[in-house]
Amino acid sequence: MTNAAPTAPGLISDPAQAQRRILRVLVASQILSGAGLAAGVTVGALLAQDMLGTTSLAGLPSALFTAGSALTAITVGRISQARGRRPGLATGYLTGAIGSAGVIVAAVLDTPVLLFLALFVYGAGTATNLQARYAGADLAPPGHRARAVSTVLVATTLGGVAGPNLAAPAGTLAEHLGIPQLAGLFVISGAAYALAALVLALWLRPDPLLLARTVARAKEADAATDPAAGGDTDTGARGGVVLGALVMILTQLVMVAIMTMTPVHMHDHGHSTAASGLVIGIHIGAMYLPSPLTGWLVDRYGRMKIAAASGTTLLAAGLLAAAAPGDSVALLALALALLGLGWNFGLVSGTAIITDTVPLATRAKTQGLVDVSIAIAGATGGITSGIMVAATSYPALALTGGALSLALLPAVAATAHRR
Repeated sequence: MTNAAPTAPGLISDPAQAQRRILRVLVASQILSGAGLAAGVTVGALLAQDMLGTTSLAGLPSALFTAGSALTAITVGRISQARGRRPGLATGYLTGAIGSAGVIVAAVLDTPVLLFLALFVYGAGTATNLQARYAGADLAPPGHRARAVSTVLVATTLGGVAGPNLAAPAGTLAEHLGIPQLAGLFVISGAAYALAALVLALWLRPDPLLLARTVARAKEADAATDPAAGGDTDTGARGGVVLGALVMILTQLVMVAIMTMTPVHMHDHGHSTAASGLVIGIHIGAMYLPSPLTGWLVDRYGRMKIAAASGTTLLAAGLLAAAAPGDSVALLALALALLGLGWNFGLVSGTAIITDTVPLATRAKTQGLVDVSIAIAGATGGITSGIMVAATSYPALALTGGALSLALLPAVAATAHRR
């Protein structure tokens, strides 16, 4: 007897060995895609503000590429469900590269409508970057799923931190290429997304989701009377999908709203693009760098406790961002670091809840639908943030976001009580 699942010829038959290879490939692609997603975060709002001449619509780019990520989440989820993670993720990153090219063309032609359309397509990279975390957990045992998710997430850190800090040299590159300075980061973004798609298309073999299904079928054949094979009865409770989705939706809404308007807030107080890039780089680092620790905490102390910690951390971020003087780069950087950490707590714990709850037969499709809700929340946060800052102020936006994050606490408490 052997525990190795049967696989197609040429594929790795040992799931543990396959998982190690899959994580290495996902890490490589996430480093590249991290640089790709950083461009829109860093200069998207500034590019729109420059082309439109108004702050009130500065949140629209963030709303557009998060809305585009909603459509991509459905598409990537369905492709992954039908054909596996490899074609789904590669398609998503390639679409993000096309969107980056469209942003460059729009900036050269000074056409806002084309800019907004291109940013919508560019959002595919954001959705795919998040969808990749599920691929890391497909073959992981239940007690190590959060750590597998965190391994994929932390890989985004290198590219995510480096990307915004390339704003100044990217601007110089843009001048040499004869394109607007703010569009320079999208040159880097397009190349990074295209390379991420290539890495996955060539080396994400065996496909983690398809192999996980093969392993599950083999276990069912060997132990037909074991209804809990690969499952987690505690996190399989009825409210698991709802709670996991709620945690990630609220953290995304708060994070995107405050993050989107921080570069604009800093620009209005005389800070350079490089300073904004530094703050956003620190923020993105805090979003992903703590992932290994977060994964360990989630697996060790439970999904509920870390989900609750997400709400309190986001509250602290909102309070600090509201209180920080506009000329203080250090305090704004600390606030954005807390904002990223709170998002990380919410994403890792929420993803673990969803992965534990949903069976393999419908996992990719359900995960895609959940990420649609997350993307819609991000779009809402992005578009309303600019309107709110124009009507009130950045501190008011930060305070509202912090207060909203507290809604996580009663939801987590109610679910924990039912269980």
